[in-house]
Amino acid sequence: MAYTVPKLKSFTPAALDKAVEKLLAALKLEAAAVKNEADWKVFRDRWMARKNGVLTEINDLWLKAAPKESKREVGQRVNELKAAVTATVEKDRTGVTIAPAPAVGKVGAVLLSVSAEPAALDITLPGNRRPLGSEHPVIKTMHEIVSVFRNLGYSVEEGPVIETDYYNFEALNFPPNHPARDTQDTLFIARQESKPQRDRLLLRTHTSPVQIRTMEKMKPPVRIVIPGKVHRNDPPDASHSPMFHQVEGFMVDARIAFSDLKGVLTHFLRQIFERDAGVRFRPSFFPFTEPSAEIDVQCVICGGSGANKTGQTCRVCKATGWLEILGAGMIDPAVFKFVGYDPEKVSGFAFGMGVERIAMLKYGIDDIRLFFQNDLRFLRQFS
Repeated sequence: MAYTVPKLKSFTPAALDKAVEKLLAALKLEAAAVKNEADWKVFRDRWMARKNGVLTEINDLWLKAAPKESKREVGQRVNELKAAVTATVEKDRTGVTIAPAPAVGKVGAVLLSVSAEPAALDITLPGNRRPLGSEHPVIKTMHEIVSVFRNLGYSVEEGPVIETDYYNFEALNFPPNHPARDTQDTLFIARQESKPQRDRLLLRTHTSPVQIRTMEKMKPPVRIVIPGKVHRNDPPDASHSPMFHQVEGFMVDARIAFSDLKGVLTHFLRQIFERDAGVRFRPSFFPFTEPSAEIDVQCVICGGSGANKTGQTCRVCKATGWLEILGAGMIDPAVFKFVGYDPEKVSGFAFGMGVERIAMLKYGIDDIRLFFQNDLRFLRQFS
C-alpha cells in the first residue's frame, strides 16, 4: 500500500520520531522497487513533485499545522527529511544508482543502490535543477501587505532611499525646528552644510516622500501604496532597528472622510492577521495629518497580559499589552498646497506601518533583531 502522509495529532519529540521513522521506512521500500528509468521518474515525482509530492504534503500537514512552540522542532525535522529524500532520489542519468546522503542529524542518511543496465543517453531529458531559496519573512510580509491594498484598487509606487530635506520634511509640513530634523533622530549625508537646507541629502526616515512625488505628477483621484526601506538613528533593541521597512499608503479624492480610513484599515487588519485581532485607535499627532491616530494591536507574544509564558516582563510591548504598529490620519490641507491640490475640493487620508512589527505579530517573534542576523536555523522556518 502506497505511503500517505498522516496528519499529526501530537507534535511531541516522540510523536515526531515515530512519524519520521514510518516515512523513512516507506521511502526505503519504494526506492527498492526502482528497476529502470521509468520507475525512477515515477519515484522522483511521487516524492518531490511540487504540487502533490510527499515533501510538499509534509510541509503542509506537519510544518504549517504545527503550533508556534513546536515549529522550530518540526522545521528541523522537515528540513532533514528533505535532505534525506533528495539524496535518495538523486541518481546518475545513465543508470539507477542512488547516491548516499550525508549525515543529517536525527533523521540520518538513506543509502540505496539499484543495479540496472545503462540506459541510452537521452538529450531531451531536463537538466538537474538547482534548489531555489525562499522569501525572507520580512519581504514575504511586505508582499502580503501590498497584496491586500492592491486588491482594494491601490497602485504601487516606489522612490529613492536617499532623499532631500524638502521631500522628507518640508513638503510634509515639518517645521524647521522639528525634532525629527535633528541628527539624533535622522541620518544625514555628510558634508551637506553648504547647501540650502531643503536641498540637503539624508536617508529617508519614512516612505512618505513618495506621496509628495506621486501627487506632484498625478491628479486626484489617487490611491497609492508605497513599500520600501527606511532609516532612523535608533539604537537596536527587541523592537527597534536603525534600518527597517515600511509600507505607507494614501487616498485623495472628493469627500474622503475619516470613516473611509477606519473602514480601509479595519479590512486590512482582518485580512493580514486572518482573525479579529484586538485593535484600538488613539488620538495622536503627525505634522502631515490632522486629525491623526495611532492604531495599536493586542500583543500576540504575551496575549495582552504584559508578561511572557515564564512570567517575565514582555520585552516587545514593554508590559503594556499593546503594540503600536500603524499611524494614520487625514492629510493636512497644508500638504496639498505643496503639490497644487485644492483643499477646498479634495480631501484624503494617509497611513504607514512598520513591516517588521507586522511580521513579528504574524509569526510570534519577540525580537526584531532576529530578522537581520542571517541565522539559517531561524530563516528556514519560513521556507
